[in-house]
Amino acid sequence: MGKRIFLFLLTNLAIVVMLSLVLSILGVGSGYVGPGGLDIQALMIFCLVWGMGGAFISLQMSRWIAKRATGVQLVDGRTGNADSDWLYATVQRLTQTANLSMPEVGIYDSPEVNAFATGPSKNRSLVAVSSGLMRAMRPEEIEGVLAHEVAHISNGDMVTMTLLQGVINAVVMFLARIIAFAFVRGSSRDGERGGSYAMNWIVIMVLEIGLGIFGSLITAWFSRQREFRADRGGATFAGRDRMLGALRRLAANRELVDTQHQALATLKINGTKGWMVFFSTHPPIEARIAALERFQG
Repeated sequence: MGKRIFLFLLTNLAIVVMLSLVLSILGVGSGYVGPGGLDIQALMIFCLVWGMGGAFISLQMSRWIAKRATGVQLVDGRTGNADSDWLYATVQRLTQTANLSMPEVGIYDSPEVNAFATGPSKNRSLVAVSSGLMRAMRPEEIEGVLAHEVAHISNGDMVTMTLLQGVINAVVMFLARIIAFAFVRGSSRDGERGGSYAMNWIVIMVLEIGLGIFGSLITAWFSRQREFRADRGGATFAGRDRMLGALRRLAANRELVDTQHQALATLKINGTKGWMVFFSTHPPIEARIAALERFQG
C-alpha cells in the first residue's frame, strides 16, 4: 500500500511540474486578469493543457506505474519455467493473430485472479497476469483472458480512454471556472472584490467535485462498453468457448479480485452490482457472459 501511495504522489508531482513548465513556456495564465476580468481564450488553453496533458502524461507512464505498483516480473519465453514460457508463447501467438507488435509480458505475485493490459500505444504495451490467476485457471481459460487483454490493445482502448478522460477533465475545469466566476461576480458587491477571490476558489472546488462525479459516470460507462468489445475480440482471437470459459471461471472466483485499490480499478477484471455499477469500469460478470453468449461472430 505504501509503495502505491508513493507512486501516486510521485506521478502527480511529475505531472504538476511538467504542465506548469509547459504553461510557463506558452506564457499562459489561469485566465483571470484582475478583479472581475476573465480571458476566455487563455482559460480554454489553461484547462486544455491541464486536462489533456495530465491524462496523456499518465498514459505515457502507465507501463512503468503498473509494473512498479503491482511488482510485475517480465518474462521472455526463455525462463525455463514451463508456465511462464507457455504464457509468453500464448501471448505471442494471440498478438500475431491480431496483427500486433509483441507486448511486454509479465506475472505479478498476488492471490487475486486478475490480468490487465496497459501501455501508451499498440507498439508499447504490457500484458500481465497474477500468480493467482495462473493457479486458479485451466490453460484454455487463461488463453481466453489473455485474448481479452490483447483485444484491448488491438482496439486501442488505452489511448481512447485517455482522450475521453482528458476531454472530460478539460471541460470540468473550464465549466467550473466559468460558473464560479459568474456566481462570485454576481453575488459580490463592488467593495468586496478582494474577498471574493477565496470564495471563487471554494466554488470552483465544489463545482469540480460535482462535475467530476458526473464525468466519472461517462468514463465508467464507456469503459464498460469497451469490456464488452474486448470480450468479443477475445472470442475472435481465442475462440468463443475459451472466452466464455474464462468468464465463467472468473465468476466462480470473483471473491479473489482485490477491489480495495481504486487507483487501479481499470486494471481489475470483475465489476460490481447494484447502483454502484454506474461507477464501475467493468460490467457485472454475468452481463458479460450473457452478452458473449448472444455474440455470433
